[in-house]
This record gives sequence, structure tokens and C-alpha cells, in this order.
Amino acid sequence: MQGKVTKRTVDALKPANDKEVVLWDSEVRGFGIRVRKGGIKTYILQYRMAGGRNSPVEKYTIGKHGSPWTPESARERAEKLLGWIKDDINPKNIRNEERDSLTVTELCDLYLAEGCVTKKPSTVYSDIGRIARHVKPLLGKKKAKDITRTDVQRFMQDIAAGKTKCDEKTIKRGRALVRGGKGVATRTVGMLGGIFSFAIERGICTTNPVQGVQRYKDKKNERFLSPLEFKQLGDVLSESEKAWKNHELAIEQWQEGDKKHPRPKMPKEAEYPVAIAAMRLLILTGARKSEILTAQWDWVDFDTAYLRLPDSKTGAKAIPLGAAALEVLSSLPRVRKNPYVFPGDKEGAALVGLPKIWGRIKERAELDDVRLHDLRHSFASTGASSGDSLLLIGALLGHRDAKTTQRYAHLSDDPLKAAANRISNTIAASMKGAEAKVVAMKRRI
Repeated sequence: MQGKVTKRTVDALKPANDKEVVLWDSEVRGFGIRVRKGGIKTYILQYRMAGGRNSPVEKYTIGKHGSPWTPESARERAEKLLGWIKDDINPKNIRNEERDSLTVTELCDLYLAEGCVTKKPSTVYSDIGRIARHVKPLLGKKKAKDITRTDVQRFMQDIAAGKTKCDEKTIKRGRALVRGGKGVATRTVGMLGGIFSFAIERGICTTNPVQGVQRYKDKKNERFLSPLEFKQLGDVLSESEKAWKNHELAIEQWQEGDKKHPRPKMPKEAEYPVAIAAMRLLILTGARKSEILTAQWDWVDFDTAYLRLPDSKTGAKAIPLGAAALEVLSSLPRVRKNPYVFPGDKEGAALVGLPKIWGRIKERAELDDVRLHDLRHSFASTGASSGDSLLLIGALLGHRDAKTTQRYAHLSDDPLKAAANRISNTIAASMKGAEAKVVAMKRRI
């Protein structure tokens, strides 16, 4: 195929019958873009060195389509390479020299610039921190191609021992507290393996030194609430809501009175009802904090009992809503000009500051070691203890490992909603100190 390589032609380019297709540029000779099975698009340059047709055809890979490589930047690179070829300089020789001298720091910078295109921003943010705080200080000056399995093993041990720990100011009122430890070491080595896989794809390295390294067991903090602890938490949440309502009533009475007495003070146990409702929905759905706090009313499907997220950590996601969860949502008022289910103080903004409020709630409920994310674990454990399969629970939580079940979503809608209903009702009952009674959900008309 031949034609001008533009954004439009590149976007429209697809493999034919699962075979690779190359679009050769009509302006710069030898410059083109190749698309292979799976849709991976790569800019290339085909050329011959001095000797014309007697010289073998060579190909040079410029880079994958996507930042920083666009049709324009790739074409500029191709023109520069053709200039070298005209001067009898083979681009491959220069690239090989550059790769031989590439340090781990330079490899990491290249990885962040070109190897994270499909990653979520939150994951990239974590990678940036681990690279800056652990990889560059310990391995940065070494040549990437010279890193061995022994180097990686020592690297992991140094992080675990706290060799990279620090406590420093970052920006105004900002602080970077790096502790190290075995969990951090294991996760950082895992990320390093991904960086070297990227290096192999680019021809920078021939082997991955992370392969074969025995990592520490990543003991994730998973705390599950017992029925008694659900009751403790439920009591505190109810007390907080009641204290807030009583305060609002006291303020109304004070405003209607002669105001001789001081304005009533907010009780310590009173918390913002919207925040309490957000916590209840976290408990009753097993959803992630970010999924609940960014939820918009347009995504709530009361008719089919689903919260339909256009995007999440694992992509588009439909969260089944049990009867107890629907009751929480139905009780919430809608704020004009604010699309969020849980609105914040600022106009049009979502609720912020939930972790601080949770800190006060869990202290009063005597659950000091429980994190907000443990509410998600508790939802799953409640389902597991009720006899639900791990596959079903994984589908409810939207785990990556459950992606293979999504093709059967149209068949599993009913059991998913039934499980969500059963689990949320069990938890809701525990929070009230009663035995669960599963209430069948009725479709709205």
C-alpha cells in the first residue's frame, strides 16, 4: 500500500486477514507504518546502503505509534536517518552504540515516555515514584544491558532492608516518606521486570534479569470485619447521622428563637451525612473508593439495579446493586448543577476528605486497624462465608482475573444481582445487629 502517512490514514489502518500491512509514505521514500495482528502499529524505514540495488534491503524501527511518535515526528526522524544513510552511516550501527551505552536511568526515562501508553494514570504515577525512589538511586548508573539476576537480587534486598528510605519535603507542605520493606521490594522488582520486557521489545537487552529472581511474598493487608464488628460500625454510622440531624434541628430552633443563647456547637460524633452514605455504599457493594466517590447519577441504573461505570481501574464496569445499596441511593438528594452522587462542598465537585472522616468513625467504632479498602475485602469475605464461588465474587468486585467471565455477562446477570443482594443484606443486617432476611428486588416500572 502507498499513500501519505497521516493521522487519519494511520488510525484507519488495520491488518488484513490477520496478516501485517505496511503503508509506505508517498512523500519520504522508504518511510512507512506497519500494522501487525493485534493492531500494533510501528513506524519503520526501509533503505539500502551505498551500492544501490546490489546492497541488501535493511529495515530500521523508528518506534510504536503513540507518544512521542506521531506521523509528523516519525517522518522527521526518517528524513534525518536518510541523511545519515546518504553520508554512508548506517543508522543501525549508531542505534547499537546508543543501546550499548544506555544506562538504567535512561532506560527508565524511555519506558515512562513510550512504554506506559496503555497504563492507567494512577499506575504510571506509582511507577514514577518507584523509579525515582528506588530504581535510579540503586541501579541508575549501571548500563542496562549489564544488569544481572544477582544485581536484581541485591537490589531487592537493599529495598527490603530500607536502604532507600527517606523523609523529605517535596513541594510546599508536601512530604515524601519512603520506608522500603519487603512488600515494596517485591512490587518494585515486579515493575522492573516490566521495564526490562520493554527493553527486550526495543532490542536494548536480550534477556530479562528479573526472571528467576525469588521474590518476597507480598503480604497484602487484608482485614475482614466480623458480624460483631459490622454491628459496631453500623451503630457508629447511625449515631453520626442522628447527631447531625439533631444539630440541624437545634440550629433551626436557635434561628427561630430570640438567639439569646450561643449558637449550638456541632457534636463531636456528628459527621456529614453524604460521607456516611458513601461509606455505607462502599460496605454494601464492595466497590473501590474511587468508583463510589466519582459515581454520577447518570451512571445509576435503578431499573436494572446496576451502577454502570464508563471507566475504572479495570476498564468499563457494571456494579450490581443489592436492595440495601439501592435503598441508600434512593435516600440521597440530588444537588442542582452537580452530577455526582456524593457531592462535595464546592459547586459541581465530588466529595473529598472521606479518609479523614473514616479515621474518626473507625476510632469511635474501635476498629483502628481497619482501612477504607478493607470494607471491600469484608464484602468479599461475607460472600465467601455465605458459600458464593470465588468466580462469582471476582465478577462482583470486577477483578482483572474475572475478565474471562465477562463474555457470559448476559447469562450471569441474575446470579450476580442475587449475590449482591444477599451479601449487602447480610452486611446491612449485621450493622443493625440482626439476622439477615434476603428481600427480593422488584423491577421499577
